[in-house]
Amino acid sequence: MHTEGLLENNSIYIAGKVTEECVFSHEVYGEGFYLFKVSSGRLSDNEDILPITISERLIKKEKLTLGTKVEVTGQLRSYNNYGSKKNKLVLTIFAREINLLEEESGQNPNQIFLNGFICKPPVYRKTPFGREISDILVAVNRAYNKSDYIPCIAWGRNARYLSGLSVGENIKIWGRMQSRTYQKKNGDEIEERVAYEVSISKIEVAVDRKEKSMGNGSL
Repeated sequence: MHTEGLLENNSIYIAGKVTEECVFSHEVYGEGFYLFKVSSGRLSDNEDILPITISERLIKKEKLTLGTKVEVTGQLRSYNNYGSKKNKLVLTIFAREINLLEEESGQNPNQIFLNGFICKPPVYRKTPFGREISDILVAVNRAYNKSDYIPCIAWGRNARYLSGLSVGENIKIWGRMQSRTYQKKNGDEIEERVAYEVSISKIEVAVDRKEKSMGNGSL
């Protein structure tokens, strides 16, 4: 499985080991959906722990035990969690296909393609060490007049390029999904939380029916 050649505007392909077993998530028209997590290694020897939502019709949840290696093709979806006082955007990989892999099957690919629209002004900044970073929120259309809102991040010349774009521009993104831990103060307590975002490696923007592209090949 791979993402090349897919005509969808939102496609992701990852492989990794199951780090959290399936738990029931929700039911739609009698079809049960489960949530589990997989680890996806980076070149830096760090790993991303990513959430996956899967239908009970694709695989028996008993097969997704800890340490099982899987490959998943699907879409990156967002939904609003109203369980707390403040509305929270939650991201998950919605699986459309899943395969079990042998332990010695090699690398852990993590590839995503998005074709959507910038829905908030890009936020450009520099780190204390002078590294350029841009954050954007991309709205990707889905069936039934729905949209997924995907946070994305870029570095270097990609960050500088994004900082000049406007809300409403059509943008194509290639990259990987990553997880990031951060601390949030809640009253007198400090909570550790996890955020998910797309790390951009290549960008294309449609301008007057022509496409300008920018990529730095680094993640």
